[in-house]
Amino acid sequence: MRFRESISILFIMLIAVPVAGELKFHPFQDDFRVSFGTTAFFFFLLWLRPSLLAGMLTGAVVVLFRCMLDWINMDEFVWNYSLQMHMPAFFFYATFASLFSLFRVNDLHHRPLWVGLLGTIAEIGANMVELSFRAPNWAHVIQLSFIGPIAVIALIRSFFVLSFFNMIKLRQAIWKKEEERHRNERVLMLVSNLYEESIHLQKTLSQVEDITRDCYELYREMKDQPQQGDSERYARQMLMIAGQVHEVKKDNQRIYAGLSKLISDENVRDYMPLGELISIIVRAQEKYAKMLDKDIRFEVNVDAPYLACHIYTTLSLVNNLVANAVEAIEDRGMVSIVATIDESKEWVQFSVADDGPGISVKDKELLFMPGYTTKYDVSGKPSTGIGLCYVKEVMDNLHGHIEISEQAEKFATVFTIRLPNASIVQKR
Repeated sequence: MRFRESISILFIMLIAVPVAGELKFHPFQDDFRVSFGTTAFFFFLLWLRPSLLAGMLTGAVVVLFRCMLDWINMDEFVWNYSLQMHMPAFFFYATFASLFSLFRVNDLHHRPLWVGLLGTIAEIGANMVELSFRAPNWAHVIQLSFIGPIAVIALIRSFFVLSFFNMIKLRQAIWKKEEERHRNERVLMLVSNLYEESIHLQKTLSQVEDITRDCYELYREMKDQPQQGDSERYARQMLMIAGQVHEVKKDNQRIYAGLSKLISDENVRDYMPLGELISIIVRAQEKYAKMLDKDIRFEVNVDAPYLACHIYTTLSLVNNLVANAVEAIEDRGMVSIVATIDESKEWVQFSVADDGPGISVKDKELLFMPGYTTKYDVSGKPSTGIGLCYVKEVMDNLHGHIEISEQAEKFATVFTIRLPNASIVQKR
């Protein structure tokens, strides 16, 4: 636990325990009290390490607090008498904390039964010490009429506090797990975007290689021709351009090598159940729809939710199609995501449908051309037009198929992609 957090808990305990101690009753008709102060004290001890110093400080504050109440409420306040009457409470809290530390209770949070039993023993021992200071001798303390009620109260109180403490810990664990899930989803979406960029970069590398080769061939041709006027100067410039393009290629190769190392196709962690992957996409696109101020419902149907699919391929492909569907819907509507496996178990099929205005392009092949777009933002700026181009390119590389259909049932547009099982599903 961080130091600042420990100090905050200790400060709250020093205020809460004395106040809670005033909610009390006297089981033996004397100065000995049973109060909620012990309940609060036990609860805070479960959070603090070490416990001994906290117990001594709490005991001192409790004694001073009770003396202060006597000074306020008594007509004739006698300091020595008040201190003598309340001083046994100090030994109660100091003994409780000492036994708590001796038993190492805070190392046993994973074994709640032991925590409850040891907490009960610590409270019984602390009560016996306090009673020994209040009673004339030990013979009055070691009696079943005293020990029995103390043990029952300690047992009930310890397990009540333990139950409340574990409820809080469980809630914290759920909250942390949820936070970790959100963090993992953000990382997965980020890496899937990097995966998409790596595909584009790979294509660019091929193009740069072709440009370098063409420039060098042109340089050779100009160099071999008879020298005429500025042909020598042009040849040198062509060679310089080829060298510059080659440098760009080497830089891109370094970037691509880094991305490829980050995104390893052979890594077992690169596969997740299909149902979880679709859920990640839906949650991401729900946030995207809210950001665009659109009211969009998502309908999901996954045939094989536990089928282990490649994370980045699945996320990047399906997420692109779902994002396009979200952008196509004007204000409100519905997006359907269906994932199925054919009877031969050789193909995985994803269908993404929306009830937007549909596609007005007659030649649908234009949709897959780099830079082509039918979407513009509120300022009239067009989108990049590389989403569907990327999907088409990946589908070609994986020997898959992509189809577009319109007016299918209640949806205006349906994108369907079919991938070979071997290209996306984890090998057993």
